[in-house]
Amino acid sequence: MVTMKSTPLDAPLFQMDSERGIEYWGCRAVMAGFTVRGDISDLVPHGLHLDSPAIGAVLVAEYGASTLGPYGEYVSLLRVVDDDGVDGLYVPYIYVTDDAAMAAGREVLGAPKKLASIGVEVRPEAVVGTLGRPSECTLASVVVSPVERLPAEILDAFLPSGTPFYSLRHLPGPPGATQVHELIQWNCDLATRKDAFGDDLRFTGPGSVTYPSRSAVDPVHRLEVDAFVAAAYFEFDMRLTAGKVIWSETVAAVGSWQAVPAGASA
Repeated sequence: MVTMKSTPLDAPLFQMDSERGIEYWGCRAVMAGFTVRGDISDLVPHGLHLDSPAIGAVLVAEYGASTLGPYGEYVSLLRVVDDDGVDGLYVPYIYVTDDAAMAAGREVLGAPKKLASIGVEVRPEAVVGTLGRPSECTLASVVVSPVERLPAEILDAFLPSGTPFYSLRHLPGPPGATQVHELIQWNCDLATRKDAFGDDLRFTGPGSVTYPSRSAVDPVHRLEVDAFVAAAYFEFDMRLTAGKVIWSETVAAVGSWQAVPAGASA
């Protein structure tokens, strides 16, 4: 077993099995899928291509336990196709409630994680997932009323287990250092939990995605709903593993405000 770990090397913020990745159990989430209004092509790096119209989703999760500890997560997703025609999901925005989860996502996978206030509440009228940053400013709300069981094929259409995820890993540096931009592919294997009767804990019903506050600092509202497709509440276990580097670009930093390709004259 090879262990990946962060600094300080004698007291790492996180460490994980490089083969098994990060493992989760006792999780629950609300998720909604929709077509996206407007032009968001600037959110996706080269090598990945959006549908027309773009198809997006928002997931708000509460991880009861994991090898990084319990934490909450908010994820914006865009359905993409790579240059080889393989379907996947690109992550333009992602937030967590735990520093180890933030560091692991950014350092290993390039996921653009920030710390935020995140919650999943099962209320009498609906299940509600929220993102706040700062905590008193609600940036996003995902609501679903779990009135019927969700067929497996619908959940798989939006969050298929084993589908490749992509994120852009950007490693800045001071003037004179080498900066790196990498498109990272990683993997998510998800298994829905079962209730006492042996049925999968996945439900659907009326739902919505709203952005009560719109922030230039955290513009998650750019995945604006055009046509709503479906909403779901589900409970699950999960494993995230690092995949591979799709492409890597190196530039030499020449100042705090600019960079040139490595090897080029400044």
